[in-house]
Amino acid sequence: MKSLADQLREKLVTTPEKEKVPGSKKEPAVSGKVREKPPKATLPIMEAIAAFDNSQNKTMVHVRFDSKTADTMNKFKMATNIDVTKFVAFAVKNLFETHPELKTIIKQFIQNTEL
Repeated sequence: MKSLADQLREKLVTTPEKEKVPGSKKEPAVSGKVREKPPKATLPIMEAIAAFDNSQNKTMVHVRFDSKTADTMNKFKMATNIDVTKFVAFAVKNLFETHPELKTIIKQFIQNTEL
């Protein structure tokens, strides 16, 4: 006796070939408008985030976000298939690169604490 899961797996595997009956053209019923996905715009920032390599990063940081920002980041993940960890790592690195005065503040702090 096969379990329901086994029966479904077998049906999924054999469906494309066995259930094609010549002459039967059953089309799925379409109600109303059919939503087509708009073509994805390849923005330079999206390409930069996708190309960002964080595979060698091993240090973990626990960060708290407000619920709206966290929800937006999770929706970004669903919309672009770019991991939130990669997104945040890119954002922080980009922040430090575009605002070198932040690094200057850190360097001054380190010099003052070593004295």
